[in-house]
Amino acid sequence: MTRVSRDFGNTMQKDAVPAVSADVVFASSRFPNYKIGANNQVVDGKDDPKVLSMKEVVARETAQLLEQQKRLSVRDLANKFEKGLAAAAKLSEEAKLREAASLEKHVLLKKLRDALESLRGRVAGRNKDDVEEAIAMVEALAVQLTQREGELIQEKAEVKKLADFLKKASEDAKKLVDEERAFARAEIESARAAVQRVEESLQEHERMSRASGKQDFEELMKEVQEARRIKMLHQPSKVMDMEHELRALRIQLAEKSKCSLLLRKELAMSKRIEEKLSDSYELDGSEALGSYLRIKPCSNNGPELSKCSIQWYRVPSEGGKRELISGATKSVYAPEPFDVGRILQAEITYNGQQITLTTTGAVDPAPGLGSYVEALVRKHDVEFHVVVTQMNGVDHPSESIHVLHVGKMRIKLCKGKMTIAKEYYSTSMQLCGVRGGGNAAAQALFWQAKKGVSFVLAFESERERNATIMLARRFAFDCNIMLAGPEDRSPLGS
Repeated sequence: MTRVSRDFGNTMQKDAVPAVSADVVFASSRFPNYKIGANNQVVDGKDDPKVLSMKEVVARETAQLLEQQKRLSVRDLANKFEKGLAAAAKLSEEAKLREAASLEKHVLLKKLRDALESLRGRVAGRNKDDVEEAIAMVEALAVQLTQREGELIQEKAEVKKLADFLKKASEDAKKLVDEERAFARAEIESARAAVQRVEESLQEHERMSRASGKQDFEELMKEVQEARRIKMLHQPSKVMDMEHELRALRIQLAEKSKCSLLLRKELAMSKRIEEKLSDSYELDGSEALGSYLRIKPCSNNGPELSKCSIQWYRVPSEGGKRELISGATKSVYAPEPFDVGRILQAEITYNGQQITLTTTGAVDPAPGLGSYVEALVRKHDVEFHVVVTQMNGVDHPSESIHVLHVGKMRIKLCKGKMTIAKEYYSTSMQLCGVRGGGNAAAQALFWQAKKGVSFVLAFESERERNATIMLARRFAFDCNIMLAGPEDRSPLGS
């Protein structure tokens, strides 16, 4: 074994191997891991015996296509051929890429062999043997690469042949699909024409059947009428019976005519009475909060109001269903804050005849009442001087002054230091304007503290009466209590 001296190492450093040309393109970032197999064959360490070659893959897919050709439809077959054509094109591209890579490998092996040849003349001993072994490996690798190039050229020819076959098969399949589609369209058109002819024949048959049936029915009716006429001629008793029936029908018709004439007279009379009633009354008074409305007779021809039935209603100004004001059955009605912005109606009934009197517009609010109530809301307790005119539906003769306390939580009625009634806001409490009462109705209200305890209170002015109603409902609403509106109450006042 020859020993390499230091001088040789220095000589190697001085006489370095020339660098590989810069135009060489490497397939990977590192040198391949080659091994020497049987018969001095160079084997790539990455090769996996389980991986199929491109030739075997193409052969297997071709066999699968041939097996499925018998059970596939024309459309599916065309799709398969198109997919196969695309796969063949892809394989052709891969073959081109492999050919380019093979060319790059040849260039790389040639440059590597030249470098090893130049290195062999500059080394000696064991290093020279290693270089020669490397040159032999490179030559074996070049031979194997040449063999693979031959196989690649053969595979490329087979792939091209298969691509041509698949392309032709795809064109044939498309042509067959077009022929089948045209045939199917022709069959559909012929079927539609046959169905249309059948429908037309059925319609014609139905028209003919109707016409013949109608003609037969008319002829049958004529025959029946002729038979009845002949039978009547031979049976005079039935003719007499029919004459008696006609005479009885005429008598009934005359009676009905008399009844109809009487009803018309009564209707005309009721219309005259209604027109007479409508011209006999009118609404008198200011249509504003703080006043009262009175049904006033216009002439002496109408019936007395005491003999008539009266009912007041409120109607939304924008239109809608009218609301009955329960208890408002007198000829006088004083509007309350709930009526502001609404139209009032009075319905008069006499002997079944009804007339309706309506205000000219919506009820107007009282001037300054809103700001007055807003000022009172800030107080915890508001006092009003009142006179009790009724207690539990019975007239109260005393006219002594009482004090009504309207608080945020309850309402209290006192006489001096004595408390007559004190109740917290609840669903059983009721508060509204009094019904009836003549000229004083605009200054009075009805208060039901609880079931069985009620008062009719007269205030010093209409303003205090309306403010009391608005304050009580405001405070009750703050306590989540809705004081019952006048439309939910029984008749109040007198």
